[in-house]
Amino acid sequence: MSDSPLPYDVIVIGGGVNGAGVARDAAGRGARVLLLEAGDLAQGTSSASTKLIHGGLRYLEHYEFGLVREALKEREILWGIAPHIIWPLRFVLPHRPGLRPRWLLRLGLFLYDHIGGRKKLPATRSIDLRHHAAGGPLQGQYVHAFEYSDGWVDDARLVALNARDAADHGAEVRTRTRAEALRCEDGLWVVETRGEDGQTERFTGRSVVNAAGPAVLDLLKRADAEPDHKMRLVRGSHIVVRRKFAHEYAYFFQLPDGRIFFAIPYERDFTLIGTTDLDHDGPLGDVKASDEEIAYLCEGASLYFREPVTPADVVWTYSGVRPLLEDGSGRPEAATRGYRIDLDRDAGAPLLTIYGGKITSYRHVAEAAVDTLAPHIDALSGKPWTGSKPLPGGDFPTDGAAALKAAIKLAHPFLPAPTVDRIVKAYGTEARRSV
Repeated sequence: MSDSPLPYDVIVIGGGVNGAGVARDAAGRGARVLLLEAGDLAQGTSSASTKLIHGGLRYLEHYEFGLVREALKEREILWGIAPHIIWPLRFVLPHRPGLRPRWLLRLGLFLYDHIGGRKKLPATRSIDLRHHAAGGPLQGQYVHAFEYSDGWVDDARLVALNARDAADHGAEVRTRTRAEALRCEDGLWVVETRGEDGQTERFTGRSVVNAAGPAVLDLLKRADAEPDHKMRLVRGSHIVVRRKFAHEYAYFFQLPDGRIFFAIPYERDFTLIGTTDLDHDGPLGDVKASDEEIAYLCEGASLYFREPVTPADVVWTYSGVRPLLEDGSGRPEAATRGYRIDLDRDAGAPLLTIYGGKITSYRHVAEAAVDTLAPHIDALSGKPWTGSKPLPGGDFPTDGAAALKAAIKLAHPFLPAPTVDRIVKAYGTEARRSV
């Protein structure tokens, strides 16, 4: 067993979006940070999202106005600091007779446009699907629709870039390093870890941040701490099929059971359809879409597209487990996507736990977590900063991607346009050093 020579100011456990965001924020404020992840960065929930930076339009009907407002504010902040991996996407919401009335959809979209401080994204407009590109792939019964704005994100890369920026600010990032046990000794946390090769190490820290996502309660048990909240694990599954439409709009579809799902342009040649909401009580290591979930998504898509979607059309599926706060909701889709940050000092040193949350709010959650720790950790002397400093490769204007692609194409004329597009969306301005 090897020991770290000096205590870290903050040991973050969990290499998903919340953990990587906390590590970045804390390291940038001057703390000595260690980020521990049992698997790989974004290996779990944070790479199994619907790939959206959005306010969560459907949460308005559950009266979660504060949650939606916060997420909508973060939507443009994140676009501003990472315009290479986050970009605007226009969604088409067809009206389906017999479900939510048109006036209610319009009211919800009016709130969606105005409660979050939208500045750059275009507003909602009513459209006639008979004369709109998005109407072509749909069944003829769909005539009226609304077009509104949200954003797309490369979710796994968002996590990796936060971890990379944390490392650039001095953090140590350890993947495939499982926190086996935690205990407090002489005012410091002692974290014993085990690597994939079986090697054990011991690290000490002045504080621990539990950002373990679906495993948050399990980590509290390892720390011999009592949870302040109950969690509800909800599985969300997605299917990927060959491209169902050539245009660049995404769809927001309503189902007769009251649920909604998306159909989104994906990796140029595919369409991403999802997600489901089912309570999950199995292991977290190998989460898969069930046959029932695949059939459900295919049937839902077939209610809208002229060309039916069948399980035989599915080329890939992926699933993730969302760690939601247990709020007593009867149906999984109604459970809150909000979060809680709790600080426990009973052990003698701060243990901060993040419960719940969603990818769009990760930066705000991380900032709030570090703000909560700051009075207890002298090294956290800096001010909040992550909302204005770009992630690696994101130091160009939100409308500057075309100019960046043109510059790379000019410098490397042998590169085909799809390759230039892929490189810019992965590396941003760092593409100049990558090609």
